[in-house]
Amino acid sequence: MSNEGNKKQFWKRNAKVPGSIQHVYGAQHPPFDPLLHANLIKAGNRLPPATPGKPKKATTFQEFESITSDAWDVGDDDDELLAMAAKNLNIEVVMETANKVIENHSKQQERQRQDEATELEQTEEDTQEEVAEGEDGDGDEKEDEEEEEEEELGRLGEGDVTSPEVSFASQSSPYADGRLVKSKSEAPIGSPKDAAGEHAGLHRQRSLPHRPPVIPLVARMADQNTSGTPAMTEREASRLDKFKQLLAGPNTELDELRKLSWSGIPRQVRPITWKLLSGYLPANAERRESVLQRKRQEYFGFIQQYYDSRNDENHQDTYRQIHIDIPRMSPDSLVLQPKVTEIHIDIPRTNPLIPLFQQASVQEIFERILFIWAIRHPASGYVQGINDLVTPFFVVYVFEYIEEEVENFDVSSLQEEALRNIEADSFWCMSKLLDGIQDNYTFAQPGIQKKVKALEELVSRIDESVHRHMQQYEVEYLQFAFRWMNNLLMRELPLRCTIRLWDTYQAEPEGFSHFHLYVCAAFLVRWRKEILEEGDFQGLMILLQNLPTMHWGNEEVSVLLAEAYRLKFAFADAPNHYKR
Repeated sequence: MSNEGNKKQFWKRNAKVPGSIQHVYGAQHPPFDPLLHANLIKAGNRLPPATPGKPKKATTFQEFESITSDAWDVGDDDDELLAMAAKNLNIEVVMETANKVIENHSKQQERQRQDEATELEQTEEDTQEEVAEGEDGDGDEKEDEEEEEEEELGRLGEGDVTSPEVSFASQSSPYADGRLVKSKSEAPIGSPKDAAGEHAGLHRQRSLPHRPPVIPLVARMADQNTSGTPAMTEREASRLDKFKQLLAGPNTELDELRKLSWSGIPRQVRPITWKLLSGYLPANAERRESVLQRKRQEYFGFIQQYYDSRNDENHQDTYRQIHIDIPRMSPDSLVLQPKVTEIHIDIPRTNPLIPLFQQASVQEIFERILFIWAIRHPASGYVQGINDLVTPFFVVYVFEYIEEEVENFDVSSLQEEALRNIEADSFWCMSKLLDGIQDNYTFAQPGIQKKVKALEELVSRIDESVHRHMQQYEVEYLQFAFRWMNNLLMRELPLRCTIRLWDTYQAEPEGFSHFHLYVCAAFLVRWRKEILEEGDFQGLMILLQNLPTMHWGNEEVSVLLAEAYRLKFAFADAPNHYKR
């Protein structure tokens, strides 16, 4: 801020809320106002001496007061109360109150010392009685007791002995149940009277795992979070009711549906919502069934017309590449980096393949979808990476027909009509997605080249330390971000997170083509600590191609999307701001 006027404008608030608190950087308390504290000044009260330090001018505090005085709205209820208190307050009342506080505190400490002395005397008496009883006993009992103690110590020495740190933690912390308490709010709060209840609750907590040993890669994607609690909360149930009410109308308000879907779509209504938001289904409820039947028939007409030509000379190369890519299309399989001359290393991920995508019938469905799309889009044809973009649609539309987990589900148990519907719906929705980002897959992939360059410029403005660190070790953005754009982060995130991410992409205008840039920027800066700790090219590339997101869930994705929206709000309408 260049001048005093700007500073005052910064502190002003648009709305006055009685009792509200305004944080002010550099001031821990409101400035001392002589008008409100006139009585204290008359009574001889003085301001506390300043903290020893560098000498300041006599007018420093007055200047500070004039700059920040408008941070507290004069006339609010808080200031009126302060003024009333200042009028009635005098030094005699202050001193009398202080003396009472000191006196009460002294009495409490005296009572506490007396109680401790009484307990100590009682303990000594009990000890003397036990010693006297022990002396009257025979020596054989003493020997037996000593042997028992030695045996007990021997058992402890074999593995039951706890370290001093563990012992201290278990004694000093009433809620040391093997989990990390991130803040005081997580610790159990209560009076000593609630000790029994707290002990019972603690026992229940210890009997339950804090995190499941394995988080499903695909199952319960709408409800799964990092703590592994799929139970629907009251808020989620309320959101589901809102979706159902909105979808039940004769004409669905798509703008309202987008607003509601931005924060995630419940699993029960995700299939119909995705079809509406992608433009596959009309907003009019009466026309939906006829449109579905027509589009599904149209797709299988393409199958009859084109699929037999897959072994022709003109199309056999396309089909062969699709046939090779399909078995490894799972987002949690090996990471396949597109062929770019600047890339020096390629690190495979070690995550297991999802069984659903290894079934022959599923692979045949994907082969047909990708081949028909490539034949109908000769400008781009099939490009490695498009195969990944079918999987979220396929999984979501399978959920339309099953209730159990999909990860190990045998699709052959579905009726043939259901499988045909899933295949056709996946094809058309994937086609709608690719229509908006087709320049990513045309010759030389210019769309991806532009997005990677924009990502580099954006990161250089929002986190210069990360940008300079990668420049220092000659890491080019194209070497890791090419895959982020080509596969829409599907190789960086678990499939459950991709589906949650696509909820927002479907709801956001130009989500896949434009908003994805800001998600990638937020995703890169999210790992700034790990990036800055790496001290060579190979370490950085291994990190950026194997980011630890396996246990990510809805919470992490929501934070990522919120940060991406903040970046979009700051830069989208002023693209020159992130250009140097």
